[in-house]
Amino acid sequence: MSRVGKKPITIPNGVKADIKDNMVSVEGPKGKMEYRVPSSLKVSVKDGTVLVEKTEPSKENSALQGLARTIVANLIIGLTEGYTKSLEIKGVGFKAQAQGKILKMSLGFSHPIEVVIPDGIEIKTPKPTQVMVSGTDKVKVGEVAAKIRAYFKAEPYTGKGIRYVGEHVRHKAGKTVTK
Repeated sequence: MSRVGKKPITIPNGVKADIKDNMVSVEGPKGKMEYRVPSSLKVSVKDGTVLVEKTEPSKENSALQGLARTIVANLIIGLTEGYTKSLEIKGVGFKAQAQGKILKMSLGFSHPIEVVIPDGIEIKTPKPTQVMVSGTDKVKVGEVAAKIRAYFKAEPYTGKGIRYVGEHVRHKAGKTVTK
């Protein structure tokens, strides 16, 4: 039994949700997005809320119901508020700079790293050691942030590298010489 899937999704003012052939299209102040709901589920809009219901009771349909409900809720949140992931860069000489559709990073390698920013994603660098990834699609924002972080993950011995803001990197002791 899916508890998440049973919850109705309230549609805020300024957002329109339409359902046609299991295709949910949501239009809000920040744009328009679509999601195809699995055929074993039924989606309806009633009294300013979106309901996701199972057509047949089964364990798989319960899981799909919760997933579909969460994805539709994320579409609505993304088109009204948007999503943001913040990254911080630590290390001597490590820095980043957003220039148009390219993010240039100096991470201690012999060459600068250039990342092409995909459509629908906005990257800001308020400080040279801070990168903010924002957009309307939660999955895309997370993927781009993870891709940037993967260029130089924070390492546990010196703490240098790229990490999410608030991420704790456990510090390890280095090698010791005994006499």
